Amino acid sequence: MPASGGRHRLSRRTKIATGVFALAIAGGALAVATTFGQPGAANAASGGQAAVGQISCPDVASKLPAIPAQAQAEVQRNLDLLNTQIAEANNRLQTTVGQGGPNFVQNAILGPLADKRKSTIDRIAISIGRRAEKPQGLDNLATCAVGGQAGTGAGAGAPAPAQGTGNGGQNGNTGQNGNTGNSGNTGNAGVGKISCPDVASKLPAIPAQAQAEVQRNLELLNTQIGEANNRLQTTVGQGGPNFVQNAILGPLEDKRVATINRIATAIGRNAAKPQGLDALAPCSR
Repeated sequence: MPASGGRHRLSRRTKIATGVFALAIAGGALAVATTFGQPGAANAASGGQAAVGQISCPDVASKLPAIPAQAQAEVQRNLDLLNTQIAEANNRLQTTVGQGGPNFVQNAILGPLADKRKSTIDRIAISIGRRAEKPQGLDNLATCAVGGQAGTGAGAGAPAPAQGTGNGGQNGNTGQNGNTGNSGNTGNAGVGKISCPDVASKLPAIPAQAQAEVQRNLELLNTQIGEANNRLQTTVGQGGPNFVQNAILGPLEDKRVATINRIATAIGRNAAKPQGLDALAPCSR
């Protein structure tokens, strides 16, 4: 075979390879340019959490009037709870990406968060109102949204400085006597009711100094079940197959863990702290 023919074929192959390489570079540049122009698309493609955003809540502390000295400890405790609630909701936002239907974030995260915040804010107002004029209109600060920045009250898992650093964030509801039989007060047979282990009957002797706080938290446990049952009834047909677990039972368990821990802590200040009560937190339908 003539040498010139071999060189000719080699040259043609080289040109083809070069052309393919150039196309690949051009395609890569186009992909980079496309994602660069659409940050959301880039984040989604890379699995980054920036596209998920963070939960932003109105600041409560800055909207309060002068707090009487006798109420300051309780108010601060509830401001701390607000902060932890935001951190927990942000963590849930990040760890449930892709779950549920189009209303999952509202139903499973923002809705329960608003319920917790409303109850906690109510307790702040009541605490101030025992010693001074009760502040009005704070309920407007309960609703949060998913935004691109942390806003006045959130960070992805980080506490909002203005609202403290809290302890579990679920002090947030009123009225419950913490019973297994408290599977809630609403519902129909088709949907079922939520049943939770009884807490009150598992407690040791409660020191006199702790009885008021323990009772208050037992009442909170009860209301949490009532609220969860109401949510069970009003969201029939929403979400995917895991909706009840993700949007109702999961958040309820989180609330109960925090409330039960506060009960144990209250007892532990004046007697042996009861152990193992966390096992009573999970509920079922």
